[in-house]
Amino acid sequence: MPETTKPETVLAHLNLVEDNRINNAAILLFGKNPQRFFITSEIRCASFYGFEVEKPIASYKVFKGDVFELVDQAVEFVLSKLDYRIETRKEHVQIPGSYEIPKGIIAEAIVNAVAHRDYTSNGSVQVMMFRDRVEVWNPGSLPLGWTTEKLKQLHSSMPANPLLAEPMYLTAYIERLGTGTTDMLKFAKRAKLREPVFIQEDSFRTIIYRPHAKQVTGQVSGQVTFEVRKVVLVLSDEMKRTEIQNILQLKHRDYFMENYLNPALKQGFIEMGFPDAQSHPRQKYTLAKKGEIYQKELLNNLIDGDTIHDTTHDTTHESKQTNKMIWVLTGEMSRTELQEKLNVKERAYFSKQYLTPALNMGIIEMTILCKPKSKNQKYRLTKKGLELKKQMDKE
Repeated sequence: MPETTKPETVLAHLNLVEDNRINNAAILLFGKNPQRFFITSEIRCASFYGFEVEKPIASYKVFKGDVFELVDQAVEFVLSKLDYRIETRKEHVQIPGSYEIPKGIIAEAIVNAVAHRDYTSNGSVQVMMFRDRVEVWNPGSLPLGWTTEKLKQLHSSMPANPLLAEPMYLTAYIERLGTGTTDMLKFAKRAKLREPVFIQEDSFRTIIYRPHAKQVTGQVSGQVTFEVRKVVLVLSDEMKRTEIQNILQLKHRDYFMENYLNPALKQGFIEMGFPDAQSHPRQKYTLAKKGEIYQKELLNNLIDGDTIHDTTHDTTHESKQTNKMIWVLTGEMSRTELQEKLNVKERAYFSKQYLTPALNMGIIEMTILCKPKSKNQKYRLTKKGLELKKQMDKE
């Protein structure tokens, strides 16, 4: 249909109008605020430090909007927490890279959850990230007589919400031939990942395994977020916002601005060609001097094929100070408690010689990750720290 086609005609063509009134599917697809009518049409995303659902939660977001916005925001939440692999530059100026789990697998699982969920249920779609896997839950069920094994074979398409499925097919969000789940298996095999698992219980669940167990945190290299670090790594010369998003495979503008671009600007790593008008039609971004220095630092610490982890720096070297930190840290302790235990009075010296190295080495972690300077901030041993403590006890 031509772009000049009236909205009413498009809605009617998509069977989204009944008795001259838009139906529920039209609201979910194109409504400005569908949650006014469908409260549970949202996606709740959370990342956890370990292998189970337990507090404290590393990151938690509730996304709202139409079905396209829900999918884009949830996919980008997951991508922002995944490891990013730096490939060989070869002849390219920009640094090519890829995520530890192909975007196609994540997108397919989330699209399926949104398109096939039961919209009469009081439950919401949930995306949960753990150190070893990503789980996508939706309040829905397979067609009558189907088993999860059938999803691993070529099968006919039987969408639970056909009026949602057609527009999502036309916008290339879903496949009409029922190849979505088999594509997930192919992508996983190609990436040498463990095969995704489909489980039908009270709700439908998809489990996507990560290639290795990593600690999920939002901070790297001091207080520079993983998202900002990615921006610094991929930015070269002058680039438009859309160009940066495309490299990082991110669709949702607002999420990218809030979590990637604006923090990088605020921290002085990048700068705008038109500093007084961020929405300028010819706006481009370049590395500031601070960003150039940081990019060199990052690249010097990497060789082609290395991976940027969403963790603190991995290292096996422990100083005497960090050994002492491991020895005295039990449960969750505040900075002042640790200083008292270590008999260190000077705060700046403690931070430089004890606290920061232990954080950078991944031996300890903060309990309030989103607010590093919170007055309620405490520290605890990571799994790596606990293992080192066990070794020290044996010695």
